[in-house]
Amino acid sequence: MADPPPPAGTFAPLRHPAFRAIWAASLLSNLGGLVQSVGAAWLMTTLATSADQVALVQAAATLPIMLLALLAGAVADSLDRRLVMIAAQGFMLAVSLLLAALAWAGLVTPPLLLLLTFLIGCGTALNGPAWQASVGDMVPRADLPAAVALNSMAFNVARSAGPALGGAVVALSGAGAAFLLNALSYLGLIAVLLRWRPARPEAALPRESLGAAMRAGLRYVSLAPPILAALLRGLVFGAGAVAATALMPLVASETLGGGPVTYGLLLGAFGVGAVGGALVSGRLRARLSTEALVRGASLGFALALVGVALSRSLPLTLLALLPAGAAWVLALSSLNVTVQMSTPRWVVARALSLYQMATFGGMAGGAWAWGLAAEHAGLPLAFGGAAAVLALAALLGLRLPLPETAGRDLGPLAAWQAPATALPVEPRSGPVVVAVEWRVADGDQPAFLRLMAERRRVRRRDGAQDWHLLRDLADPELWVERYRVPTWLDYLRLNTRPTREDAEVWAGLRALTRGGRPLVRRMIEREPRPPLQDAAAAARELAAPDADPSRPA
Repeated sequence: MADPPPPAGTFAPLRHPAFRAIWAASLLSNLGGLVQSVGAAWLMTTLATSADQVALVQAAATLPIMLLALLAGAVADSLDRRLVMIAAQGFMLAVSLLLAALAWAGLVTPPLLLLLTFLIGCGTALNGPAWQASVGDMVPRADLPAAVALNSMAFNVARSAGPALGGAVVALSGAGAAFLLNALSYLGLIAVLLRWRPARPEAALPRESLGAAMRAGLRYVSLAPPILAALLRGLVFGAGAVAATALMPLVASETLGGGPVTYGLLLGAFGVGAVGGALVSGRLRARLSTEALVRGASLGFALALVGVALSRSLPLTLLALLPAGAAWVLALSSLNVTVQMSTPRWVVARALSLYQMATFGGMAGGAWAWGLAAEHAGLPLAFGGAAAVLALAALLGLRLPLPETAGRDLGPLAAWQAPATALPVEPRSGPVVVAVEWRVADGDQPAFLRLMAERRRVRRRDGAQDWHLLRDLADPELWVERYRVPTWLDYLRLNTRPTREDAEVWAGLRALTRGGRPLVRRMIEREPRPPLQDAAAAARELAAPDADPSRPA
């Protein structure tokens, strides 16, 4: 395995024009989104009568990501990601304009506010996987961690200024002005995306249906331990960390006795801390493992929430929120990088969408739970419970440590060619059964079985079904690997998905095989039919006016 490249500088990805332009436009869009969030949360405090309804604004914004992320990831992996992002931004623009008009007309009710916030969240859910997967198309792999950190920085720069700006806008002109400002912020990003013309590699095989693509994404992630670890850690971290933002309107109004400006200052302090975390993330990654970084961020966030719970002073609360913001960006960007750098390009949007589903699902559930806890037990106990969940997120590292991803080569192996067949086959022909005969000396069989366990995981991960390893009773050196796929096209897809990293397992197995190469048999399953049924079917086919005599039997 090649030595890992040196960590990229914090701003190295900005050397790439496409990333720089979209990053800058996203910064402005994030600013508008934060202004909208302040307007929605504060408007709910004037419309609702309970704390859990206020917290549901945050839940309504994040719940669509949990519900729609996998579909959005399949769309992003299957279609032009640029067009997907343009469609998502246009949809959010339309909903934001509607929300602004209703707010100015005084027609917004708590259920309607939650519904429109949910719809904006749907646009965010569609946009997220396409945008995050596109980052790997804009920058080289060595710059990817820094690019992910810069994306977090863009959001949190907006978080630093956006809430304060949002608080001022709401105080001066009302929530409707905040919603209109958010609508206008989408225009710049749409304009940049319309001008961007990324190179799209020509697809060698037909596109999967969305249902098949979603199943393939679920299968891949379920058989990729590094991604599963990141998903579970993100779920628990998100459930605890969301308390900081979900309960912040109540901290501003009840604990500190302030208004929208106070709320904006609190979110601004959180954002300043997050920007600081993004700025030091590169140096921390150079000195600490990913696991140590995420574990330390989880514990630091827990301590910060305890500080918020105990504070009754605005300066002390602002001071406690600084490390919370830094921990937020360090943990989530590290988990995001783990997913991106553990996934090949053909399925990266789906893997990221499942990561988002887990993380934002935790946030949606956590926002609702901490709102109920604050309503029935008070803010200090709600923050204490969230701190305990973050401590659990750190302890999970003892059982589910995050791997180091530098130096992994997940590019396509691109060494396989479709075999010639004596019988005619079409893409839909199938089911296809593959039998691979391996001849292994007795002394090499323990090593063979260890490598075959990894091959089983990779084959199942890439689409093989009913995988089995058989040993011949009459010839103990003969082992047969057997699996099936639904169609010939699925078989072709299966063999285009192994990575250069997987080639190490392939080479190890060939080295243990007598003769160096196994014997591969590819077969089509066929169901035998009784003679009378067969004759009747043949008669019906001959009688049919549109019978095709060239159709394979």
